Amino acid sequence: MRKYVIESSFSLKQALKVMDSLLANTIFVEDNHGLCASISSGDVRRSLLCDIDLDTPVSEIMHCNPLALEKGFAIEEVRQIFLEQKISAIPVIDGNRRVIDVLLRSDILEEHQRVHEKINASVVIMAGGKGTRLDPFTRILPKALIPVGNKSIIEEVIDAFRIFGIEDFYISIYDKAEMIKAYFNGTTVPYSINFIEEKIALGTVGAVSLLPNQIDHPFFISNCDIVVKTDFSDLYHFHNNGGFSLTLVASLKHHIIYYGVCVLEEDGSLKTIKEKPEYDLMINTGMYVVNPEVRQYIPADTAFDITDLIAALKENNHRVGVYPVSEKAWIDIGQWGEYRDGVQRLKMLLKDDL
Repeated sequence: MRKYVIESSFSLKQALKVMDSLLANTIFVEDNHGLCASISSGDVRRSLLCDIDLDTPVSEIMHCNPLALEKGFAIEEVRQIFLEQKISAIPVIDGNRRVIDVLLRSDILEEHQRVHEKINASVVIMAGGKGTRLDPFTRILPKALIPVGNKSIIEEVIDAFRIFGIEDFYISIYDKAEMIKAYFNGTTVPYSINFIEEKIALGTVGAVSLLPNQIDHPFFISNCDIVVKTDFSDLYHFHNNGGFSLTLVASLKHHIIYYGVCVLEEDGSLKTIKEKPEYDLMINTGMYVVNPEVRQYIPADTAFDITDLIAALKENNHRVGVYPVSEKAWIDIGQWGEYRDGVQRLKMLLKDDL
């Protein structure tokens, strides 16, 4: 469990890499005197939103004096702490305040005890695309029904939301629409499904124009082939409290160029070569929270993409938010090259508590 411990000199980027490798929401910081702080994925997210550089030491954002237990603790005491507090991990320390164990919420509480804040919201799942990235699978099946383990992709998307009490789902359909309808009509599900049928291909967000007017509160939009593992209640509060008309969920993506990159002068001569440069980018995951009034900017019976909607909102002085999640909190099953890896990662992701 020492994998959950970093030094205070670590940068935010290094802390993120540790969290991603462990699929952890919280890790702990030690100095010369032992355990001194904790840092959570939420801390890193807020730092990114404040435009704090990823090379900043974690000492500038960490929470000092975290809750810790000493050897000899009672398991019932631990269980009660997890039931009463929204924390994902508790360190166990020795007499020198060194971390010797980490107790995880998912290991201590039974699944029915892991209470998540309920959200009164609807979810629109975009399943009308042809899924060309998953060719040749999608020559036969719609991409929403591509299997991952014992379920289809779209069922994994739905289950991720149902943890937070959401039971109202709208599914946009166009390509192989009858297969998707038949799949759900032949299955008894404990939630509400309404189909939005596109008469023509309406792009990545055009189908939202077909939603019923009774949806009068912010709602989620998700592609049918991505799974995001995050606290959707925190995302929902972030959207509402920030006064955003649309919030985009973005994943931090780390890229390494495994070549020397040439930097040129204005006259075309070589200025320098950057050997294997690294870049950190914010990638659009394909998940959003939107206010119902944004529908006024989506034309009827016209192909309209999310980029068009964002441009229209900004042009009309609406606030657009960005909610960052870690690289491994987002899985895009929609690419054949990542399909097998994505299935294995999804199994690991879904077994861990938030």
